[in-house]
Amino acid sequence: MNSSTNPLIPAQIIEEATQWAIMHGVAFRQADNSARHCPFSIAPITMQREVFQHLQKVTPLITKLINNVSEDHDFLQAQLADVAKADPFIGRLFSLHQQAHGDAAHRLLPARKPLLLMRTDFMDDRQHGAKVIEFNGIAAGMAPFGQRGTEFHAFLREQWPQVSAHFLDESVSTPAENHGLDQFAYGISIAAKKVNASFTTQVSLSHKVVESKPTFLMVIQDNEDNVYDQHLLEVALNKQGLRTVRRTFEQLSTQLSTGENQRLVLDGVGAIDAVYLRAGYQYSDYYLAPGEEAICCQTLSQTRLFIEQHYVAVNATFSQQLASSKTMQMLLTMMPAEDFARWDLDLEQARLVKSVLADMKPINQETINWFNSQATKQEWVLKNQGEGGGHCVFGDDIVKKLEHLPTQEYDAWALMLRLYPHERELPTIAVRDGVQTQINDLVSEIGLFTAFYDGEPVTEMDGYAGYLIRSKPASENEGGIHSGKGILDSLMLSN
Repeated sequence: MNSSTNPLIPAQIIEEATQWAIMHGVAFRQADNSARHCPFSIAPITMQREVFQHLQKVTPLITKLINNVSEDHDFLQAQLADVAKADPFIGRLFSLHQQAHGDAAHRLLPARKPLLLMRTDFMDDRQHGAKVIEFNGIAAGMAPFGQRGTEFHAFLREQWPQVSAHFLDESVSTPAENHGLDQFAYGISIAAKKVNASFTTQVSLSHKVVESKPTFLMVIQDNEDNVYDQHLLEVALNKQGLRTVRRTFEQLSTQLSTGENQRLVLDGVGAIDAVYLRAGYQYSDYYLAPGEEAICCQTLSQTRLFIEQHYVAVNATFSQQLASSKTMQMLLTMMPAEDFARWDLDLEQARLVKSVLADMKPINQETINWFNSQATKQEWVLKNQGEGGGHCVFGDDIVKKLEHLPTQEYDAWALMLRLYPHERELPTIAVRDGVQTQINDLVSEIGLFTAFYDGEPVTEMDGYAGYLIRSKPASENEGGIHSGKGILDSLMLSN
């Protein structure tokens, strides 16, 4: 990453661009309640149109697969028993799943209705093509930022076309449409309205009968800074006719109750129709007070279980979180395409899904011996079950990690083919905290959003919703926008 002594773009443009970002909610909340703009690229990446169209076609099939796996409770409990013993957090989810659904001999009919909002992250590898990095089945956020990133670059092209054109890899390319925010809101509203319509309760007010308004509950982390992305979704849901409320697990632990016919009720609000978890993917989300990571807070995890015992649309269910885990990704990657018929994918669909799954290997003594003696170390990454950044080990560090990894923790880890995406051909400008920096080796990760309710697609594009582009210098391992060296980007398509 090379800083330019003299700004490559006039300060006036940078100032107006950052103001646009903050004005449109593309920002993070600061401790003093001010806003800091999200770091961004000054120009979009370019991808071949056929590659993007392939991802648009395959990603809803991945979501269909994960949805059907998540509702195959016997399969989940049989396949994830070992990792549940190796990873305390997965073990906690596994136990909660058993409480929610019973075991094979005492299978319970789940009350909740599954609302699967996923972001499937890909990198377009130079040698292997576009491959899945990970499935995000819980807290699959930033669809609003994804759409805003596309709108932001459209604003720059309109205002300063010469500046924008200067940084494009290919002059003959067109913007990829992105309606991630609108389509997520559309899909959630369908789920909430269907749940709401199944209850006939009406309220008499001044001799007028009014139907209860569909209500959406977002479960959030306490005092978090990534709130504007969330509020953008809430505004879009308001336009769809939904009431929106926000609560932490700690607040919900004393505010939820059961209404008639397994209706979920929130104190001071009333009946809840849809629940969207933007928390719950890490131990700290369940703490009432600071504690050890190995001990998960009983009270708050039982609050999540309480939600699933009601007739309400939920993302993410325990099942969805387990089905989109790294271990399940590995199992599906190693499985023959023919086996996907169990989850209602025909052979052509299964092969499409398999075409984007990168090689993965379980950690056992045989794999460790192979890695130490035969593997090219830089071709692999070691992953545990954690969500977000900071959970990967690269290159020669893998040898050291495996050497000191206790045998009982083997099942919590997996080796995955390391992806090396195409670097942008031209240098570009990243803007962070109002300061521009020239980056010569920018690479990108593309996340495709999908929405399914009760096993069926609920967007206007057969389950596909939109995309999020995050770019970073090739030399950086952590590419998150919120935590990492990533910047918000968008996509142009070339023929």
